[in-house]
Amino acid sequence: MIVISFGWPNYKMKPQLLKVTNDVVHSFSVRRDTVPYINNHWHYHPEVELIYFKKGSGTQFIGDSIQRFQSGDVVLVGSYLPHYWRFDDIYFKEGIKTSADVSVVHFNENFWGDHFLNLPENKPLKSILENAKRGIQVKGKAKDYVKELLSGLLNAEGPKKIILLIEALIAIAQCKHEQLSSIVFQHKLEDIDKDRINAIYEYSMSNFKNTIPLGKIAEIANISPTSFCRFFKSRTRKTYTQFLNEIRVGNACKLLIENDANVKQVYYESGFNNVASFHKLFKSITGKSPLKYQKEFLEESKVVPR
Repeated sequence: MIVISFGWPNYKMKPQLLKVTNDVVHSFSVRRDTVPYINNHWHYHPEVELIYFKKGSGTQFIGDSIQRFQSGDVVLVGSYLPHYWRFDDIYFKEGIKTSADVSVVHFNENFWGDHFLNLPENKPLKSILENAKRGIQVKGKAKDYVKELLSGLLNAEGPKKIILLIEALIAIAQCKHEQLSSIVFQHKLEDIDKDRINAIYEYSMSNFKNTIPLGKIAEIANISPTSFCRFFKSRTRKTYTQFLNEIRVGNACKLLIENDANVKQVYYESGFNNVASFHKLFKSITGKSPLKYQKEFLEESKVVPR
C-alpha cells in the first residue's frame, strides 16, 4: 500500500468545517452510505470518525498523507483532522452499476462523560484516540473483528451500541495499525482557501492521466500562473508537478495490485510520458520498483486475511 507524506508543517490547504448531524435520542452517530459522493470534499469536524469501506475504492487524503483506499479498509480519524475520500471515476459514470457501501461512526471524545477516559482502566482508549489525531489505518487480523463490530453497530440500540464502539476502539488499540499523517502536520482552522483547494483537487483527480498545463490549473484556481505557483508551493511545501506525480503513482499502484497489469500499460494509463521517468518517480515515492511493489503485494495478499 502506498503512503505519500506531503510534509506540510505549516499546512494551509483550507478544509471545510463539517456539521455532523445527531438526533436527540442517540449520543453518537452511526450511518451507512451507499453512494460515493457523501461529504466528497476536503473537510474536518470535532467528532472522531471511524469508517469501514465494505465496498469502495479511490484516493484517500488524511492530514498530509495520500494513499489508495479499497474495499475492506478500516480507518480511524481523530477530531479536527482534515480528510477526504475521493472515489474512483467509475463510481460516477452513468449506466455503470458500481455502488459504494460504507459504515461511518462519528462521536465526540467525551460523549461518555468528562472523566471516563481518565479512568486508569481506559488508558488504551485514551491513547488510541490521541494517536487518531494523525489518522490510523487499521491493519492485521483484528481488522476483520472491527468490521464485524461496525456492522453490528448499525442496528444496535441502548447500552449495546456504546459497548460495541468501545470494543472496536479496544481492538484497534491492541491490533497492528499505521499512523497516516506526519508528526509535523498542523491544521490552522482559520484558513479560508477551501474552495480553491477543492477545485484544484477535483480537477487534478479527474485529469491526471492527461497533460495539465500550468495555465489551465491556474485558471481552475482562478489566479494567474505565477500566483498559482507561489500559492501552491506556500500551502503544500512542494510544486504542483510533485503533487500531480504523487497522484499518478498512486493510480499506478492501484493498477498494479488490482488489474495485474504490465508496466507499459500502467505508466501509460497513469499519465506518464515514458517508462524511464515512471520507474524513477515510482521508486522515489514508494521506495520500490513497480515490479517489486506488485510482487510483494500479491505475495502478501495470499497470506493476509481480507
